[in-house]
Amino acid sequence: IILEYDKGGYLRTKSIDLLDLTPGTNPDELLAEIRQSEPLITESRADQVKQLIIRLQQKQGQQDHHRFCFFKELKAHILPLTNVAFDKSGSRFITGSYDRTCRVWDTASGTELNTLEGHRNVVYAIAFNNPYGDKIATGSFDKTCKLWCAETGKCFHTFRGHMAEIVCLAFNPQSTLVATGSMDATAKLWDVETGEEVATLTGHTAEVLSLCFNTVGNQLVTGSFDHTVAIWDVASGRRVHTLTGHRGEISNVQFNWDCSLIVTGSMDKTCKLWEAVGGKCVATLVGHKEEVLDVCFDLSGQLIATASADGTARVFSATTHQCLVTLEGHDGEISKICFSPQGSRVLTASSDKTARLWDVQSGVCLQVLEGHTDEIFSSVFNYEGDTIITG
Repeated sequence: IILEYDKGGYLRTKSIDLLDLTPGTNPDELLAEIRQSEPLITESRADQVKQLIIRLQQKQGQQDHHRFCFFKELKAHILPLTNVAFDKSGSRFITGSYDRTCRVWDTASGTELNTLEGHRNVVYAIAFNNPYGDKIATGSFDKTCKLWCAETGKCFHTFRGHMAEIVCLAFNPQSTLVATGSMDATAKLWDVETGEEVATLTGHTAEVLSLCFNTVGNQLVTGSFDHTVAIWDVASGRRVHTLTGHRGEISNVQFNWDCSLIVTGSMDKTCKLWEAVGGKCVATLVGHKEEVLDVCFDLSGQLIATASADGTARVFSATTHQCLVTLEGHDGEISKICFSPQGSRVLTASSDKTARLWDVQSGVCLQVLEGHTDEIFSSVFNYEGDTIITG
């Protein structure tokens, strides 16, 4: 629940995370609990908050029988796609490509809104500054990152400084910084407003292939081909922890929603779970027979999904570290995995030219999304969970 309030003439927001909410939670008890710790919720606002809790419970209780129907094929680029991403509302999405451009699309009509041109090599990493959605960042093999206006397609800044290809990037939650990771073994932080470099995060000895801000924005985690993961303090640019233990390149890193845990996937066929505060390894998730190519938390942080070159995906409990289900059916390696926003579905993308939708509880494949004639590199849900893009 997001609270909006006025402070000194400025509109401020504060979020209340209800990660343990279930359809069976007593709304009155929960409201009383929230009010004890949140002075913003006065007597006059209490009923409003209770109604929001009930609405969230109704959403949780909805049976998710959504079937996805093929909607549109977009011949988006003349060369292969690298990545796809939605804005928060899901009304627009972007595609990056080997043709050196990023394109902005209207989801409902499938029409192209803008082509972001200016990079001199592959546009590999792309992102909207969600939840705002007014800016787009593109990272390229030309060693630069560009910041664009999502509405007009105007280029605000070109971030120069990396000595090799940029392969991952992210906005911080406040949308004041962009982090970029590069084949030059560094990550950099850039100021969205001024276009200046804020910090260079040095310490890795090989390519930085993945990075992720936590939801508060005070920490950044980076994963490298040097088999290590680093946690950085964003304000100072200092390395807080180095997470060692993997015996292969790191394929992906992610914080959970409440910033307490980090999950890492590796070419050593395992995932590891780490405490964000102390940097201690809490668990090693095993079972895959080949490299783990992608890993993610669900939004509540209770579940972890892993995708592997062995053609299977797995769902683990973040608390017991047990494998709950194995998702079997793809005929090739699975390069991408994500949960639906509601957490009841898992979406996988594979080199077998299909994406699949799975039921988290039973591990049953609910749908095979077919039609591509080559491997699928990228697949995402929109925020509502009712639209999927595969690229």
